[in-house]
Amino acid sequence: MTGVCGCCGALRPRYKRLVDNIFPEDPEDGLVKANMEKLTFYALSAPEKLDRIGAYLSERLSRDVARHRYGYVCIAMEALDQLLMACHCQSINLFVESFLKMVRKLLEADKPNLQILGTNSFVKFANIEEDTPSYHRSYDFFVSRFSEMCHSNYEDPDIRTKIRMAGIKGLQGVVRKTVNDELQANIWDPQHMDKIVPSLLFNLQSGEGTESRSPSPLQASEKERESPAELTERCFRELLGRSAYGNIKNAVTPVLMHLDNHSLWEGKTFAVRCFKIIMYSIQSQHSHLVIQQLLGHLDANSKSSATVRAGIVEVLLESAAIAASGSVGPTVLEVFNTLLRHLRLSVDYELTGSYDRINIGTKIIKEHEERQLQEAVIRTIGSFANTLPTYQRSEVMLFIMGKVPIPGMHPTLPSTGSGPEGNRMIQVMLLKSLRQVTCGFQTTNMLTALPNSFLDPLLSFALLEDAEIRLLVLEILVSLIDRHDNLPKFSTISIISDISVLKLKVDKCSRQDNLFMKKHAQHLYRHIYLCSKEQSSMQPHFEKLYSLLALISMELANEEVVVDLIRVALALQDLALSSEEMLPVYNRCAIHALSSAYLNLISQLTTVPAFCQHVHEVIEMRQKESPYLLPEDVFIENPKIPKTLEKLEGELLFQQAKITEVLGGSGYNTERLATPYVPQFTDEDRLSKRKSVGETISLQVEVESRNSPEKEERTPAEEITFETLKNTIVDSVGVEEQEKERRRQVVEKFQKAPFEEIAAHCGARATMLQSKLNQIFEITIRPPPSPSGTITSSYGQTQSRSVPVYEMKFPDLCVY
Repeated sequence: MTGVCGCCGALRPRYKRLVDNIFPEDPEDGLVKANMEKLTFYALSAPEKLDRIGAYLSERLSRDVARHRYGYVCIAMEALDQLLMACHCQSINLFVESFLKMVRKLLEADKPNLQILGTNSFVKFANIEEDTPSYHRSYDFFVSRFSEMCHSNYEDPDIRTKIRMAGIKGLQGVVRKTVNDELQANIWDPQHMDKIVPSLLFNLQSGEGTESRSPSPLQASEKERESPAELTERCFRELLGRSAYGNIKNAVTPVLMHLDNHSLWEGKTFAVRCFKIIMYSIQSQHSHLVIQQLLGHLDANSKSSATVRAGIVEVLLESAAIAASGSVGPTVLEVFNTLLRHLRLSVDYELTGSYDRINIGTKIIKEHEERQLQEAVIRTIGSFANTLPTYQRSEVMLFIMGKVPIPGMHPTLPSTGSGPEGNRMIQVMLLKSLRQVTCGFQTTNMLTALPNSFLDPLLSFALLEDAEIRLLVLEILVSLIDRHDNLPKFSTISIISDISVLKLKVDKCSRQDNLFMKKHAQHLYRHIYLCSKEQSSMQPHFEKLYSLLALISMELANEEVVVDLIRVALALQDLALSSEEMLPVYNRCAIHALSSAYLNLISQLTTVPAFCQHVHEVIEMRQKESPYLLPEDVFIENPKIPKTLEKLEGELLFQQAKITEVLGGSGYNTERLATPYVPQFTDEDRLSKRKSVGETISLQVEVESRNSPEKEERTPAEEITFETLKNTIVDSVGVEEQEKERRRQVVEKFQKAPFEEIAAHCGARATMLQSKLNQIFEITIRPPPSPSGTITSSYGQTQSRSVPVYEMKFPDLCVY
């Protein structure tokens, strides 16, 4: 029997004998290297046998796994790895099938060591670049199995960590193997991405707690290098870095779903970290796709809690900062429209107290959370705006201004029953957004960057009684005019003895700036004057007014503008002295302080010694006798002002005649300087609904000529009596009532009248219209000139003969 067995053994195929010889009697001795070299040489010499070698090794491995002979299993996998690394021939595909079958067998085993062994072999295989493509290979099982290993809950934490890291490496291997091979199953399909991405995020999130602890330097080299979180982040970055334009959505959608399912938006930290990884990993030209997905996800969560929406907005803010110029993409206004829509939704939610307008009270809304969301949206709008060039930012400013409900000029936006308070809150929020957009805005041509359609509605807000809105308007104006970063030097009002210490940046006024001031200067002066006389104005308002005056003096001032600014400052002094305005004592002192601080600044900017001396003398006199007329005593936490303000005169006041005299000697327009500034009152005062009847009676309209500053022609003042005003109001009310009644009758007719009557009415109108058109055509349309000339009537008069075009005879040269 022994001889027979020996004879049969000798008849076995050579590849089987070579495979058997690599296995030692004792598996602890490891692979027999000499015999392994023989097997490798045979495989290279006879590549057609490679598939049979793989099949036989697979058979042996399956048998050893079943018999729990794990030592031989390790030897078989080592042999497979070496053969795989050594052989790059056309027959490798059949061998790979046997190899993947064995890896699958190991991954299905219950033993963690076998799973890790199979994963390591797969990773080695993934790093091999095959010469020939495979049309039928599938990696679906490996994606599922490696994703499952990433979520391992093995009892032993060390083994659990190893299994999870093996799963991460396996997913990395699958991505490397399939992402660039068009013949393989598309790894970017949702069915695969929905398994890969959540598995990576799970390990990334679970590693946050361990990363927060700071290990000792001796432990850091090993522990930190082997942490699943770091390996996960590296794998995630590699996955995103390989994504093309059409794959971004499939890669980002599972991230959004994971953050939703595990309520990770509210914490913000992890969500921001995820999208920072995404934005830094993908190609920069694709970044706007991620932004669009985030905006779409914000729309989908419009009725979620404020903390969830705030988390998404915070991620948008961080992502926009990273993406820079590529964050907005081709649909610029759509980005801002979405953010503004959610800003309005938040205001409505805050006012109504519910996310569901039908079932009020279904969810309790916390006002402070909605306020935090609103601030986050405003910051995000500013972040997006900072990435835009100047011309696009101007469009965004105009777009936002078009959304602001302006009394009397623009109809208010459709609201959810929030009423005037809702409109006011929308005004405040949108103006805050506009302030964020204008922050850092710099343009060389103010005229094109700030058209009438933007400035007129903006300035109209300066006439509203709401102090917060007026302050926002002033802040926006200051941001727009400050092009050389001089604003921080005028953040507080003070008397500066030498402005050279401020190191101001002053450029010569350009031609475009001159045109801008010629067009808009009077509006600006008027609103500065009217803002100053508001009783609700406080210290921040006067500080911004001072900043606005100072910045106009340095950014947009020519000789004519300087003269007008001095006139405005003197008019403010007269306003504080006037007893008709009934201003509080604080406001009077504040206006005096504002006027003195600005005249001190403008006198040093004009560098006229006599002007500087006069201003200096008045300020010195006030310091001695009336310090409450200077900013140092007014614009402090506890203003040092008297209870009543006595009549001021003499050396305590800036004298217009004296200033006109000293500036006239330096070539300034004395005639214009000697004319007191009177603001022009326009329809905006009526539209703002702020003036009382008594105030309106006392108005006298005085229009200054802008075209000829040397010779000012004044139109006679128009007296407005109480009777004319009363008749105007009564007439306008009557006309409105008649119009409402007429519209009601038309609507009622179309609702209740029979169809035949409506059809007859419309038909009659159509017939009338047609007859009128025919009459017009007969009058205006003349017959074309006839080539045959004219004909003579019986009375000797010539008259044109009308010939149809198709009967005319044209010369041959005219016919094509």
